[in-house]
Amino acid sequence: MTQPAALTNRDDIAAILAGRHGDPFSVLGVHDGIVRAFVPGAEEVSVETPDGKPLGKLTCRDSQGFFDGEAAKIGPVRLRARGHGAEWSYLDPYSFGPVLGELDDYLIGEGSHLRLFDKMGAHVTTHQGVEGVSFAVWAPNAQRVSVVGEFNHWDGRRHAMRKRLGNGIWEIFIPGVPDGTAYKYEIVANDGRLMPLKADPFAFASEMRPKTASRVHRKGGHEWQDQGHMEHWAGVDKRRVPVSIYEVHAGSWQRADDGGFLTWDEMADRLIPYAVDMGFTHIEFLPVSEHPYDPSWGYQTTGLYAPSARFGDVDGMARFVEGAHAAGLGVILDWVPAHFPTDAHGLGQFDGTHLYEHADPKEGYHPDWNTLIYNFGRREVENYLVNNALFWAERYHVDGLRVDAVASMLYRDYSRKEGEWIPNDEGGRENKEAIAFLRRMNTEVYAHHPHMMNIAEESTAFPGVSAPVDQGGLGFGFKWNMGFMHDTLSYLQKEPIYRKHHHGEITFGLVYAFSENFVLPISHDEVVHGKGSMLTKMSGADDWQKFATLRAYYGFMWGYPGKKLLFMGQEFAQRGEWAEARALDWWHLDDPMHKGVQSTVRDLNRVYRDYPALHGRDNESDGFVWCVADDAENSVFAWVRRAPGGEPVLVVTNFTPVPREGYDIPLPDDLTGTWSEIVNTDAADYGGSGMGNAGKVEAKGNRLTLTLPPLSTLILAHDPG
Repeated sequence: MTQPAALTNRDDIAAILAGRHGDPFSVLGVHDGIVRAFVPGAEEVSVETPDGKPLGKLTCRDSQGFFDGEAAKIGPVRLRARGHGAEWSYLDPYSFGPVLGELDDYLIGEGSHLRLFDKMGAHVTTHQGVEGVSFAVWAPNAQRVSVVGEFNHWDGRRHAMRKRLGNGIWEIFIPGVPDGTAYKYEIVANDGRLMPLKADPFAFASEMRPKTASRVHRKGGHEWQDQGHMEHWAGVDKRRVPVSIYEVHAGSWQRADDGGFLTWDEMADRLIPYAVDMGFTHIEFLPVSEHPYDPSWGYQTTGLYAPSARFGDVDGMARFVEGAHAAGLGVILDWVPAHFPTDAHGLGQFDGTHLYEHADPKEGYHPDWNTLIYNFGRREVENYLVNNALFWAERYHVDGLRVDAVASMLYRDYSRKEGEWIPNDEGGRENKEAIAFLRRMNTEVYAHHPHMMNIAEESTAFPGVSAPVDQGGLGFGFKWNMGFMHDTLSYLQKEPIYRKHHHGEITFGLVYAFSENFVLPISHDEVVHGKGSMLTKMSGADDWQKFATLRAYYGFMWGYPGKKLLFMGQEFAQRGEWAEARALDWWHLDDPMHKGVQSTVRDLNRVYRDYPALHGRDNESDGFVWCVADDAENSVFAWVRRAPGGEPVLVVTNFTPVPREGYDIPLPDDLTGTWSEIVNTDAADYGGSGMGNAGKVEAKGNRLTLTLPPLSTLILAHDPG
């Protein structure tokens, strides 16, 4: 019996078998009544309709598994194979049409597609009446891109993808791939190099490290019921409400009994009630996106769209956020668009070229962190990052993004010496492309998700970080006040006898306190890398003085204008420096002194929330009046806070271990009457000496005479009646 005439070009067959064909969809599948298939391991292949009706047998053209033949069929077909004693069948991916459409092509090409996370990556979907997974990845300079995974024995020849010529996106629809399947992309560069297997830039779930594959994740695993929370935060001026943030590293706040990571559900059971009890309004997580290296704390992410597998299934994160919202807490994520790691499975040299990063290391490499820098001027990269910000707001209902390392994005010469950086087109040091990206990101996030609160970690005097974009600003809601953190901690590390010579380190902050919408951060960065803990930073002759100084500092900070942020463990004065590999030292709470600091923070959060004067004008100068700013000799500071909706509040801090009786505080003329002591950080219940003012003090004229306990902050509320 003679073999039917060849239906396929030999060069095409050879290229398919070698995994080097640049357009496999032009060969494989159904074309003008001819079916071609590559089925490794098969000795016989027949064609059927999707529901199993026979259409004919194919002819083996190469023993490696290439078959072709005639079949009167348009659209999807099923291939039934036999070989080496086995039989199997599957719907042929090459008989399905594209999933992406012309509108996607247009918006992606324009860089304005705001639903990329609905199109790119791996999506469980029904296409042409069949359930499967659509894969799409951007690799414009690749010669060939394939999906590889458990379903095809990681063989890059089996599921080579279709390239959309207009935008460089490769796609394929594969029926029958189970939810949870591990996969990567096998990429042949344009010069023929086989690249290391790449994780999906849009992966929505990942394998647990040290494994690095992406995982298929079915969308819609959580039904949201937090509309009231979202509407509330969309409707308030966030500058004028209490914002007290508990910064948390999810991997080390607490650990499971076996020493492993808590799942999101276990964290919800423990962390949410704790944060509520402590009076915080928000939990801010160090980055929870997938990352390969634990000691990076998440700041070197390889999976911007995937909650880390360390904490269980990704829908667990949605349940955590829902639970936080039900308890009245917001959830903020640290977000890292400034740089990304060089791991082989990541974005670096993604398609064999510098696709996501700059080619020149003077623009594309961070010497501080040994990481790569996104090419913000490439519209596809900018759109990738903008979409990621929108993704966390939409898919996980987070309440804000704290954007890491903004200063490194704004300046081309950041941490670089002369000759190590490239000026902008005007010869300046500003990174115009990064500035444009940040403005666009903030604009899109606030336009589509008005409940959000974006916060910049920005350590320079760059103007208008928290000013609206239409006024020339970057468009952030808030900015970390790094100067406050640096100056106040520098002051408190000095022995009290020398503080009078550094009085300006405290008063200087009020010169610029209202130039931005500030958050006062005492963050994780202050308790790592040999910096010690907050308790050990406090100078003092003995433990009592250190604890007293720390309580006084917290009182000072909660009375100072600006929103509040405290890193976990600082609220109970953990002695040891934070380490990401172990839980906090919760056993400290058996000690009354540590318990006293915790109680101080809890009560400070309560009065901050309950008294509008302490939060309603956090970012506006009309809410602050100095009463005592020049008493350097005694290291005493006093001011009044005001805001509509409540009576004024007086804050007085004595940063020496010397009690001061009969200390006169000059008051604004309208603040006569009674003042109630609502916080005294020297209270016996907190571990202090118990000195104070018996709860109430009467102003005489425009002066208030107080007893100032040693190393203490007093907060008093005005009662005119």
